[in-house]
Amino acid sequence: MTDTPSTSLKHIVIAGGGTAGWMTAAAISRLTQNGYTRITLIESETIGTVGVGEATIPPIVGFNQLIGIPEADFIEQTQATFKLGIEFRNWHSIGDAYMHPFGSYGRDVEAIKFYQLWLKLRTLRQAPDIQEFCLSAVAAYSGKFSAPSPNPNSVLSSLAYAYHFDAALYAKMHRELAESQGVQRLEGKIIETSLHPETGHIETLKLEDGQKIEGDFFIDCTGFRALLIGQALGVEFEDWSHWLPCDRAVTIGGERDTDPDPYTRATALSAGWQWRIPLQHRTGNGHVYSSQYITDDEAHKALMDNLEGRAQGTARKIHFKTGRRKKYFHKNCVAIGLSAGFMEPLESTSIHLIQAGISKLIALMPDTSFNTIEAETYNKLTHMQYEQIRDFLILHYKATDRTDSDFWSYVKNMDIPDSLQTKLDLFKSKGRIFRHQDELFGEDNWAALLIGQKVFPKSWDPMVDTLNTDHLEQHLKGMQQLIRKTADQMPTHQNYIDQLLKQTKN
Repeated sequence: MTDTPSTSLKHIVIAGGGTAGWMTAAAISRLTQNGYTRITLIESETIGTVGVGEATIPPIVGFNQLIGIPEADFIEQTQATFKLGIEFRNWHSIGDAYMHPFGSYGRDVEAIKFYQLWLKLRTLRQAPDIQEFCLSAVAAYSGKFSAPSPNPNSVLSSLAYAYHFDAALYAKMHRELAESQGVQRLEGKIIETSLHPETGHIETLKLEDGQKIEGDFFIDCTGFRALLIGQALGVEFEDWSHWLPCDRAVTIGGERDTDPDPYTRATALSAGWQWRIPLQHRTGNGHVYSSQYITDDEAHKALMDNLEGRAQGTARKIHFKTGRRKKYFHKNCVAIGLSAGFMEPLESTSIHLIQAGISKLIALMPDTSFNTIEAETYNKLTHMQYEQIRDFLILHYKATDRTDSDFWSYVKNMDIPDSLQTKLDLFKSKGRIFRHQDELFGEDNWAALLIGQKVFPKSWDPMVDTLNTDHLEQHLKGMQQLIRKTADQMPTHQNYIDQLLKQTKN
């Protein structure tokens, strides 16, 4: 038996449960089976949790695999469906629609990106909609789904997917997994945080019943309250609502009256947008809006007026502010989830930001010496990710022709961050997109958004001119036919789910 290092973490305390707390507990406990590190999670049944969304993006597939959740079990226990992308309606103009699909467009030719080939053909000749060249988009609109192929020569290898699921049931799965791995749950409300008088580190958390919980390292999963990182340690919040002015949401479940679509829908309304997320047992609906431009009653009415199927349960209201903490890792505390920051759920990034925070923490797990380089690296990487996601979200609002309400006039004409302006200028010149420093959204994601919102460049990459245009046209025609044929042969989304659920019965 190896000796326990003197600087090793003996007790990790997670403040708060919900999706963020239990995802963190499940992942950390799986990777700290060392015989000397124990983990305690504190949560109170009297404090409601904010559902961080029922829709996700593709990295969630790898996270579930990392912590050992079989896909069939996950689909069954969280009432999940598959997600091939997000359809955006009425964003560029009323009546317009496009898909932001997961997966790639077409095939590159001689290292030239496919969307560059498409941009040239679109300009010189007639070209089908770019969505025709993405299997995820074609399958989504056809109501089809199949697992991606591991064979890179198969068009099915271009497919990527995520999930829709019940966030409360997902948290329950992680709780069961975490507790089976030794995590201790304490019921209680945190009422006081004690700091070391010299270092300023968190020493103990006092609960309402008088218990005092000591720890070496604390993870703040207390949601918008940010009890540790904000209230106790005083880390300020950076407000981004001037770029992303939506600050409230009203949500309600709906009865499912059709087979579930394998995609999320985001429909732009007069002062925000409405989501539609199909699960196995219900449809999730929500209206994200700006209280500067619409009242709560008007927002509730807009949600109900645009509901598909009968409402289920009562509506729930959420207040939020888009932005981030100026530090996420400070002293002996890391904030994960809503305590670290909030990005409206337009591109389903809420759960991903939890996952990304956990992954960075695992890679930079401190010991009791708390070297500043670990916190600085964590903060730098997380800052960068929040800014990159922020820019991607802002573009949905900025790249619009809508002026039918004060809200749309504001976002259309607002100033934007220099980082986004540079990306826009580069694309408008010759259609170039670059992925920076492990950016979450890649070239195909940016192309889907830019082209979907009708941002077109003046020209294309000159390298495309080295290719014969007639051959290029035939290449695209064959690709379009192959993608359509592949989608036609895929099972329906509902049939795929049914077959997967049969595995859990055997």
